[in-house]
Amino acid sequence: MKRTFISFALFAAISTTAMAQETAIPDTTQHQPKRPLKLDHAEPLYIDLIRDLGAHKDEKEWNIGAGMTDNLSYDRYEFLVEYEWAPIDRLGLEIEVPVSVYTTNSKDRRPEVNRPSDRIESLKLAAQYTFLVNDRFKTSMALGGITEFELMDLDRIRRDDVFQGILFNPFLVAAKKWGSNFHSLIYTGPRLFNHFGHSGLETSYEINTSAHYMIPNSRNFVGLEVNKEMQSGHMDMVLRPQMRLVINEGLMIGIVTGIPVTKERERMSTFLRLIYEPGHRKH
Repeated sequence: MKRTFISFALFAAISTTAMAQETAIPDTTQHQPKRPLKLDHAEPLYIDLIRDLGAHKDEKEWNIGAGMTDNLSYDRYEFLVEYEWAPIDRLGLEIEVPVSVYTTNSKDRRPEVNRPSDRIESLKLAAQYTFLVNDRFKTSMALGGITEFELMDLDRIRRDDVFQGILFNPFLVAAKKWGSNFHSLIYTGPRLFNHFGHSGLETSYEINTSAHYMIPNSRNFVGLEVNKEMQSGHMDMVLRPQMRLVINEGLMIGIVTGIPVTKERERMSTFLRLIYEPGHRKH
């Protein structure tokens, strides 16, 4: 009887100690906030998105781009620096400064009558909100807007006002993943330009579509982006075969070739985009 009482007392003491230890160590896994659903979509490289569709809070990305376009009687060299970030889940913001430099085309010996002046193109501010992420249909949709404060040519900026106008581009994005590796996306909306000192708006409409194949178990892809812009009954279309290569975790390079369907305004072009995502991690 005495042994039974001692055994029972010992068992009760051990059980009480174990319960006290469980109470002292809280289960923090239950308090970790759950991130909203985000689907992986292949993003076009020339007309890129403001941020990933379904972006998570605190995501960020730097882009440095450079390209060259043969514009028949002159060559255009473009450069850009771009920063994207997500202050809250599903909202992406962007600030970008594009620059254009023009040189004589060696294939054309005519006088440089129509060659534009070098210029810092604009101060570009943009926002994009993903309002739909559907796992069943592997589809994401977003609404956004781009506001560009268009700057004067560099050779006129000291004599005239700094800004020559403002451009607003509201847009809709819809993307779908087909199976495991195929992706499609459409980015469309009007472009409305108000030239300071002029009455009325210059309007155009753009429809940019893309299709990509994502290499399995990687972030590398190959695909085709098609940029279409309609203005005054005329449509310009450029085909842009492209590929994205991962250099290391968080650092990628995009390579794009431009092939115009009609060569009334330009011939071939090339564009490179260096993409850096600080603190990138898989979602």
